[in-house]
Amino acid sequence: MKKVLVVLSAICLVGFTSCKEDATKKIDAENVAAAAERDAKANVFPVMEFDKTEHDFGEIASGTPVETVFTYKNVGEAPLVITDVKSSCGCTIPKDWSREPLAPGESGKFTVKFNGKGTNKVTKVVTVTANTKTGRETVKISAFVKPDPNAAQKANLPMAQ
Repeated sequence: MKKVLVVLSAICLVGFTSCKEDATKKIDAENVAAAAERDAKANVFPVMEFDKTEHDFGEIASGTPVETVFTYKNVGEAPLVITDVKSSCGCTIPKDWSREPLAPGESGKFTVKFNGKGTNKVTKVVTVTANTKTGRETVKISAFVKPDPNAAQKANLPMAQ
């Protein structure tokens, strides 16, 4: 057992002392410059600026579909990439956003459609997932949904057999 331990120690000693080349001579100055530039850009994010962050549809009759368009601009210094746009419920549907990178200074838009379901004051949040510093931006829609005047009549109709 002692012989095995002595042999392994000797091999390790030879292995650690045989590298006489200076590691600093292996560093490439171009790689260092490229890494410094990459790291400087890592702290630069796109910034999404909306024309409006809330839209109020006002009073609408129950079941009346409405939609609005949110326009945004990339006011940051890096390309903006939107990976997803989701609403807080299935009654609100965001659509038509660009999945292509948006260069600094360029604008884009997406549509939000609300099906008009609910009662009284209804507010829905739409979350935009993008490569911004926070990773998520939000906009809101709201409406005052008036009851359908025909709903009571529809509820009192006899069922067909």
